[in-house]
Amino acid sequence: MSTGAEAPVALVTGSAKRTGRAMVERLAAAGYRVWVHYRGSAKAAVDVAAGIKACGGDARVVQGDVSRADEARAVIDRIAEAHGRLDVLVNNVGIYRTGPLDGFAREDFHETLTANLLGPFDLIQRALPLMRAGSSIVNLGVGGLEFNGAAGKAAVYNCSKAGLLILTRSFAEELGPRGIRVNMISPGHIDNSVDLPEDCASDIPLGRPATTGDICNALLWLVGPQAAYITGQNLQLDGGMMLSLRPDRWSAEP
Repeated sequence: MSTGAEAPVALVTGSAKRTGRAMVERLAAAGYRVWVHYRGSAKAAVDVAAGIKACGGDARVVQGDVSRADEARAVIDRIAEAHGRLDVLVNNVGIYRTGPLDGFAREDFHETLTANLLGPFDLIQRALPLMRAGSSIVNLGVGGLEFNGAAGKAAVYNCSKAGLLILTRSFAEELGPRGIRVNMISPGHIDNSVDLPEDCASDIPLGRPATTGDICNALLWLVGPQAAYITGQNLQLDGGMMLSLRPDRWSAEP
């Protein structure tokens, strides 16, 4: 991979903490010039960038609320001004709220859709003039999305991610002739999840939740040359959890 001014550029939204931080650090270690994005966690973002620089990487910090179209576009404009290119865009930001639908506030529904679906849409649209053949967009989804509902749990979140999956496939079809690939990574349970069930391993054939390392490995593969012929795909990173959600395994028995 090229280094210095010729190195590819990557943006990971929501990369000041948790899984986003792990992904931006891995991209930096792989030779990307990275942008650490945050909305309110300024100190954490600065610390992540400083850590990357201390290891010899190239990192900058950018702030913006991607649920607001003007701020999402401003994030991309900062990258355009600095580099004039963007090789990898990872839409990681996601608002996660749970609760039964009959009591879910419309305002919270709207905020979730705006951040999780319209935010990536605005970012992708604004970034396209900076992307060239070989560039890659990766959206973060949710495991098991294609088969199960989530009544009383994360129905609104899943609605937003279902829309993002359709957006992923639609952009993949439109941008394929330009050599720009668009894919989704959909983790199931992650070991740093805020609501990780104590017994989740019993529902996962591989017997454990995903780690951030698992997600980073999938990301590096998807944006790398080994996956150059992969686009429009939803990579279920769930340790086989979705297998128990297949319609042919549903039973009418109580």
